[in-house]
Amino acid sequence: MRILATAAAFAGRWFGLLILASALLGLLVPDQAAQLTPWISALLGVIMFGMGLTLRPADFAPVLTRPQAVLIGLLAQFTIMPVAGWALAQTLQLPPLLVVGMVLVGAAPGGTASNVIVYLARGDVALSVAMTSVSTLLAPFATPLLVLWLAGSTLPVDAGDLLVSILQVVLVPVVLGIVVRALLSRAVEKVLPVLPLVSVAGIMVVVFAVVGANADALLSTGALVVLAVVLHNVFGLALGYTAGAVLRLPESSRRAASIEVGMQNSGLSAALATAHFAPLAALPAALFSVWHNVSGALLASFWSRRAAGTEAHGAGRNPGTGRT
Repeated sequence: MRILATAAAFAGRWFGLLILASALLGLLVPDQAAQLTPWISALLGVIMFGMGLTLRPADFAPVLTRPQAVLIGLLAQFTIMPVAGWALAQTLQLPPLLVVGMVLVGAAPGGTASNVIVYLARGDVALSVAMTSVSTLLAPFATPLLVLWLAGSTLPVDAGDLLVSILQVVLVPVVLGIVVRALLSRAVEKVLPVLPLVSVAGIMVVVFAVVGANADALLSTGALVVLAVVLHNVFGLALGYTAGAVLRLPESSRRAASIEVGMQNSGLSAALATAHFAPLAALPAALFSVWHNVSGALLASFWSRRAAGTEAHGAGRNPGTGRT
């Protein structure tokens, strides 16, 4: 167990580089990587179950104690971000499948790495955990409607099928994880240090498979898609921080809002795109998974050198167990 915990700590620390390595490997052996695409949804379900194991009722406390802060993050997450994804795709004249992919990334809940990044950035960890958890629970209902609204005129979108998929690979595993922790708390506590390894490995396989399945498209139109993904992420980071500033939230809460809005659950986006459209639609999600971990790490490094007030590290528990 000690070896696994050490490996998990290493994976959490170097998550961005590991994801980048997975993407490069997918380009090198695309045929082998593409064979793994049918397993993407199952992998995401495992990751979401692991996330559920890390959650406790106390993690939802900010929803009641600081509803304004949670609400502004959710509004930005499920309104501005999907619209921004659609607008960027239209502006850059991306093909229909990539338009859907950009909308899916924008309409996804908070990313599973965001809590760790907020902790490293000396942000409000409790608020970050609450925003990730609530946005994940709302995703089965919000994401299909947003995709139907923004991308329905581009490609046929079955919101009902999307709802069922998100229930299966997100909501059910997360709730099951919460229940298992409540019933078997002692046993779960023992495996918590290993959960980051499971999450990192799962996301690595997802990125590896998606990049491999889209190797030709990435090499031909990659620069344009990368530009769209980078702009989308930077816009989300700036929007989240600005929203917090407008509401006069403490600096630590602004940092949490910034990272929560800017970092999306790209694994969910890739799974939905692959299952309901085509592997090409999952390309923005795969690139987002690589880039938002790089930008998040850079931002955390910058903010970690600047005090954020008394709420920064004391606002919540160390999220280094289970969320990467």
